[in-house]
Amino acid sequence: MSDRTDLIDAFIERSGWSAAEVSLLAGDASNRRYFRLTSDTGNAVLMDAPPEKGEDIRPFVHIAQYLTGLGLSAPKVLAEDDTTGLLLLEDLGDALFARVLETEPELENSLYSTATDLLAKLHENDPPAGLDPYDPPRMTDLAALAFDWYAFAATGEKPSDSRQQFHDSFRRLLADNTTESVLIQRDYHAENLLWLPDRSGTARVGLLDFQDAMLGHRAYDLVSLLQDARRDVPEATETAMIARYIEATRQDDDSFRTAYHLLGAQRNLRILGVFARLCVRDGKAWYVDMIPRVWNLLQRDLAHPALAPVRPALDTLPAPSPDILQRLKDKCATIPSLS
Repeated sequence: MSDRTDLIDAFIERSGWSAAEVSLLAGDASNRRYFRLTSDTGNAVLMDAPPEKGEDIRPFVHIAQYLTGLGLSAPKVLAEDDTTGLLLLEDLGDALFARVLETEPELENSLYSTATDLLAKLHENDPPAGLDPYDPPRMTDLAALAFDWYAFAATGEKPSDSRQQFHDSFRRLLADNTTESVLIQRDYHAENLLWLPDRSGTARVGLLDFQDAMLGHRAYDLVSLLQDARRDVPEATETAMIARYIEATRQDDDSFRTAYHLLGAQRNLRILGVFARLCVRDGKAWYVDMIPRVWNLLQRDLAHPALAPVRPALDTLPAPSPDILQRLKDKCATIPSLS
């Protein structure tokens, strides 16, 4: 039995759940794992976030308590041990938006409308203290991962002058158009949102993945929701939800849409780089299969007039043809680092 297993067993016993049956619930792109504890008196979820692998449960606890304080449905914290990186949480169930919509597609408008309304409600409130800014320098560096990992793995060539041209132009665009600061959860999409129809209002949306929350522009999480790397969101839904948010929050239409597409480009460029990195560095080849969707979303954002200054540099990125995608998979777990 591993030391980590011993720590988990001891935590479960201290928390009063020693009689519960433990089953693996999920993992994700990080080093976190999740387990479901099932007992005669109810269920709970155990988050295993090993500190020795760079994980820290304290941001999750901080944001969860902030969100529940607003009446939103983040999991309640039942027990925690930040020294060992173990957290026991309220079990909000398995009804992820993505799974619900597979069997009940007629709920698409209801789910996305409620998730959009939640963002409008969240953004009425001052963000919690201690959040780092998701500012133009950071966003630009992360967008450049598309050059550093995706383009490099696809072509075998080091980033060219196009990367620097993109970096300089894109940073200026973000600085001019995306300076507003609200809490952004950063992974607000159908695989991280739960449908809780027995609750009311925006509490019907269960929130899961928010430990990386930062201060950013109010359009960011709406982009995350509507330009989903893992699910095809109909363009009609995207159009309707953007209009719904603008009306609810009384945003200037042109300014908000400009920020939306700039942040969409930033997010999709970052994801291109991250998905390529997850394959070639970490051996997770299945992320490559989502790259064409991300690429198509990026093209939609680049069609906005505000993105004209960066289009020439981004034209050097190779489109994800079947040959390119296979090349990425052939390099799976072969590039430990680009440094």
